[in-house]
Amino acid sequence: MADLEVPVLVVGGSLVGMFMAALLARQGVKALVVERHGSTAIHPRAAFVYQRSMEVVRGLGAEQAVRQRSFQQFEPDGAILSVESIAGEELHRDVPHMNEGVRELSPCERLFINQQALEPMIKARAEELGAALRFGTEVVSIEPGPHAVRATLRERESGRESVVRARYVVAADGAHSRLREQLGIRMLGRGLLSRSLTVYFRAPVGPLMRGRNMSVILVRNPAFRGFFRIEKPYESGFLIIHTTGDPAQPNTDCWRLTEAECQELLRTGLGADIPASIDSIQKWECCAHTAERFREGRIFLAGDAAHVMPPYGGFGGNTGIQDAQNLAWKLAMVLRGTAGERLLDSYQPERHPIAHFTVEQAYARYVLRGASYLMPHGLEPFARDVNVDLGYCYRSRAVLAEEPAVLHEHPRTLAGHPGSRAPHVPLLRQGQPLSTIDLYGRSWVLLTGVEGQAWQRSAKALELHPELQRHGSFQLEAHALGSHSLDEAELLDPSGTFHEAHGISASGAVLVRPDGVVAWRERSNLHASPERLLEVLAQLLSWDTPS
Repeated sequence: MADLEVPVLVVGGSLVGMFMAALLARQGVKALVVERHGSTAIHPRAAFVYQRSMEVVRGLGAEQAVRQRSFQQFEPDGAILSVESIAGEELHRDVPHMNEGVRELSPCERLFINQQALEPMIKARAEELGAALRFGTEVVSIEPGPHAVRATLRERESGRESVVRARYVVAADGAHSRLREQLGIRMLGRGLLSRSLTVYFRAPVGPLMRGRNMSVILVRNPAFRGFFRIEKPYESGFLIIHTTGDPAQPNTDCWRLTEAECQELLRTGLGADIPASIDSIQKWECCAHTAERFREGRIFLAGDAAHVMPPYGGFGGNTGIQDAQNLAWKLAMVLRGTAGERLLDSYQPERHPIAHFTVEQAYARYVLRGASYLMPHGLEPFARDVNVDLGYCYRSRAVLAEEPAVLHEHPRTLAGHPGSRAPHVPLLRQGQPLSTIDLYGRSWVLLTGVEGQAWQRSAKALELHPELQRHGSFQLEAHALGSHSLDEAELLDPSGTFHEAHGISASGAVLVRPDGVVAWRERSNLHASPERLLEVLAQLLSWDTPS
């Protein structure tokens, strides 16, 4: 007998585990999160939060709090640039402004925030929504079964053990995931790139900044390769050191460096003889790996347990948040009985290729911006950051795909392609501005054009269909778009861009999943009927074929 039964056990209470718990709770699933450490992050690791992740934060109701905290810590919209040292010569401005060219693609902007500030905010939201959290607790053993997973937990301080029975388990326990190892799932990829260091320091860096708004300061000089992140008021930060010595034949084992040697490299990177003290030095392995599979029965891998990548590009945490965004609603619908269990089969084919693509993009940036000696080993074609963030495209049973199939494109080019993120279009509701992005997150949404009355009638009639009532808690929100205030539509499209942005005519319709991904679209109303909508939903949600 189990001491406790839960719908979902989330192992790992860092960034991805907290997002998983919050997103599950938003869907009405009260997960249990266990974290072996005694608290959320204690090191001020910087998180580069991309627009897609900020849209998740926005959906959880935490966008303004996160933005405010970010602006307290860092200047907004800074540059990513390469230097010999902070005080010395600039080599190249890799990204002049973080949000340049992408603002109109989302209601949210990219920003920096320390992970030790972000995690408690998401933790608080998860608890508000009903998630249960246990810190200082580790998983001793896992026993998968056909109908549930039996996990033995141990409180690290007291040694007391308990047994939890969970319908599903999400392993979000980091790059050295014990659960992944217990399951025998290998990590495949580029191998160990370096034994890296993060040096946390204090120094009066402000005068060296010379008024420049620099978010990430990449350092390339004969002594070492790495990067700085400096926090307001420019008196503290961290330096990451990946390799030292000859750039063509570098030393990749930085763990051998003494504190005195780190102090000298810090002084070299600053480029000025100013007082600088080291608070701590953290050792970690820089890798580019993807797990060979993301699922074993009722256990799913997410975050660094599923993929580990160099920090160049800032994709790691964002990719984990997107894992959570993808999986949470699927688990919730299966647990509620509003989707067949085969819906969960879509997690692997959707997230695995995107994670591998993202790992390779992070590796390419690592090589191009600081490890040119690895060039002979080959790189995947370089994709722009916006493609990695907003332009990836899923193929699975949870998408009714159209040809041609693509892995990624610029989000403008995708234009509502099934499997892609539904595009942002500014709307008005009762005179108040909102984004199409704000319509997603809890349920399935059908959006129709200004002449989409046939689809609206079909959605209304579907509510009374016996087959839909068999999945009683399933909800389909239908919204009609109008072109001006005289329309009877609930939502207005003042920019007149909705149809083109979603690749449909004025009489077409788009069906969007709870994770904001386009699942299906019809460009016109030629086949509009309750039966057509039912057929589409039955395929997407792995229902039995309706009679």
